Amino acid sequence: MSDNDHRQIARDSLFVMADLRIDGIEGDHRIRVRNLSAGGLMAEGGPAVQRGQVAWVNVRNVGWVEGSVAWVQDARFGIAFREDIDPRVARASVEEGERTPRFVRPPLANVEPGALRKL
Repeated sequence: MSDNDHRQIARDSLFVMADLRIDGIEGDHRIRVRNLSAGGLMAEGGPAVQRGQVAWVNVRNVGWVEGSVAWVQDARFGIAFREDIDPRVARASVEEGERTPRFVRPPLANVEPGALRKL
């Protein structure tokens, strides 16, 4: 595909945090994902990366996705995924589970108003 062909792929603009692992750079790094498509993402922050490096991104609700750094411009960079993902899954609300913080879970059901402590 030419650069113009890549620009025709649908992207979702969003702002989520993700973890990034880069081949040759130790540790996980927090990045800000600015847009996401089935084939890749644009992010900013994290370590200095170089075009062609293998990368893994922990995309919310999707999990770890392998790809490679496709381009770098200042503090922003693009990662092309090895396999397509469904970007709608990353945009969905966080599922309730053991690790879901209390403030994002639904309210408690069947609680008597008199049993609650007043602040």
